[in-house]
Amino acid sequence: MKIQIINGPNINLLGKREPSIYGAVSFDTYLEQLRQRYPDIELDYYQSNVEGELINKLHETGFDYDGIVLNAGAYTHTSIALQDAIRAITAPVVEVHISNVHRREEFRHKSMISCACLGVICGFGLNSYRLAIEALLDSCPTK
Repeated sequence: MKIQIINGPNINLLGKREPSIYGAVSFDTYLEQLRQRYPDIELDYYQSNVEGELINKLHETGFDYDGIVLNAGAYTHTSIALQDAIRAITAPVVEVHISNVHRREEFRHKSMISCACLGVICGFGLNSYRLAIEALLDSCPTK
């Protein structure tokens, strides 16, 4: 099974950016933990601060991978283009957020991509990614 993890803007600053909200662990450190936990799954990782590059990665992997875990960051709340890209591909996409966006600023309560995703997981810290992987495993039981 192949799962692509795609992180959007500012996720490259995990461990440094607002640790009271996002924690003190870098994503690279957490990714190693995920790879150890799921040795039989190919977990590929991509991060960009640029919306078009996220769309390109969805197009590139969305027909060959078994699932995508997407943390679109702030683009979640603004990007119809990401929604369109998710709708255009065949791989199921799980939207994730590290923080509980519904306990934060009002503008973070609306997602422009949720309607195109298999599901949404938020508020469980970096563990949200593991929960998304579990959801993808459950949705593809023969893999």
